[in-house]
Amino acid sequence: MTENIRLAFQGIWGHKLRSVLTMLGIIIGIAAIITIVSTIQGTNEQIKENLIGAGNNVVTVQLNKGGYPYDLSWNTVPDNVRVITQETRQELEQLSGVEKVSLYNSRNNAQQVFYRNTEFNGEIYGVDENYLSVYGYQVKSGRGFVPSDYENCRKVALVDTNAVTTLFGGQDPVGESIEISGDVFTVVGVTALSEEFAPTISTLNDYYLYADTSAGSIYLPIQTWPTAFKFDEPQSVAIKVDSTDSMTTAGKAAADLLTQKQIVNADSTDFDYRSQDMLEQAQQLQSMSKSTNTQLVWIASISLLVGGIGVMNIMLVSVTERTAEIGLKKAIGAKKKRILLQFLTESAVLTSMGGIIGVISGVILAQLISSMMQIPVSISPPAIVIAVVFSTLIGVIFGMLPAVQAANLNPIEALRRD
Repeated sequence: MTENIRLAFQGIWGHKLRSVLTMLGIIIGIAAIITIVSTIQGTNEQIKENLIGAGNNVVTVQLNKGGYPYDLSWNTVPDNVRVITQETRQELEQLSGVEKVSLYNSRNNAQQVFYRNTEFNGEIYGVDENYLSVYGYQVKSGRGFVPSDYENCRKVALVDTNAVTTLFGGQDPVGESIEISGDVFTVVGVTALSEEFAPTISTLNDYYLYADTSAGSIYLPIQTWPTAFKFDEPQSVAIKVDSTDSMTTAGKAAADLLTQKQIVNADSTDFDYRSQDMLEQAQQLQSMSKSTNTQLVWIASISLLVGGIGVMNIMLVSVTERTAEIGLKKAIGAKKKRILLQFLTESAVLTSMGGIIGVISGVILAQLISSMMQIPVSISPPAIVIAVVFSTLIGVIFGMLPAVQAANLNPIEALRRD
C-alpha cells in the first residue's frame, strides 16, 4: 500500500496541471458544502442564542384553553382550575433537570396602572421570592423584595428600566407612588437583567422577532396580587433548568404535572397547562432554515458528481498512456489485484487531495463571508472529516472502472500496442 501511495504521488506530481484541473470539481464541491454547512450551523446557533438569550435556561408553563394561552387580562378566572399550592411547587422542584421554580401572575397591557397622569401600557407581574433569581434579575437601585413584604402583604413594587423611561420619564422612581387598580403602591427599587443580552438583528424580520418594544414591566409581591386584581388566580410557572438541553423535557413534564393536579376533570375540559419553550421555538426555526439550506447542499453536491466523472475520465486516459507499463508489470508476474489497487489508490489519493484543499478553501470562504456579510458561521469538525472521507470514496467509486480496465489488460497485447 505504501508503494502504491508513493507511485500515486509520483504520477500526480508528473502531471501537475492535469491533476489540478482534475481535482477542481472535487475542490469546488467540497468547498461549497463546507461553506454551506458552516453557515447553517452558525445561523442555527445564532437563532438559539437570540431566542434563549444569555443562558437563562428558563421554561415558562402557562394555562391554556383550546391550545392557546388563557390570558386573564381579557378573560374571567376559570372555576375548574386550582391555585398552585406549595405542595405542587415542591413536586415541580423534584422533576428531573429542574433547579428552581417560581410562581407568578401576570397582566399584559395592564392599562390599570397610573403614575400621576401617565398611564402605563406595559406588563405587570405578581412574583414570588424566586422570580428574580430564576430569570437572572438584579436590583439596580433601591432595594428588592424582602421576606416581610410577602409576609405582611406590603403594597410595594419594583420596576424595570423600560418602565423607568416610559412611566417615569427617566427620573429615579424609588419612593414614588403608583396607582394599580385604585390601590397605591410604593416603588422600592429598579431591576434589570444581570447579564444584558442583545440579540443579533440583521434583517427587518429579525427586528420584529427579537427586538424589545415593550413599555416595561412592574413587579408586585405575589401575595398582594389579589388586593390589586380582586381574585385568587391560577398562577403561571417559571422553571430554571440545569442545562439548555433539558428545557423541553422539563417543561413538558411540569406541564403534564400541573394539568393533572391543578385542573378539575382535565380530561373533559379545554383547559390544560403547556410549556412555552424557547429552545423548542429555536429548533422549529432551525428546522425551517435547515430544510432550505439542505437543498443548497444537494445542488453543491452536483459538482462532486461532475468532479468524479472528471476523475474517471482522466484515469481512463492514464490507463491508455500507461498500457506498456501495465503490460510489463503483468509480464513479470504482477497480479490483477496489484494493478487494480495501484490505480484505485492513485484515484483515491487524487480525490483526497482535492477534498483536503476543498475543506481548507471552504473554511477560508466561510470566514470571508462571515466578515463581509456579518453572517455567523460555525466550523463543524465532523463535517470536515466526512467531507474528506467522502471525497476519498468518490475516488474509489469513479476510479473502479479504469482500475478494472487496467487489471484486465492482456500483457501480450499491451506490450504489442506500445
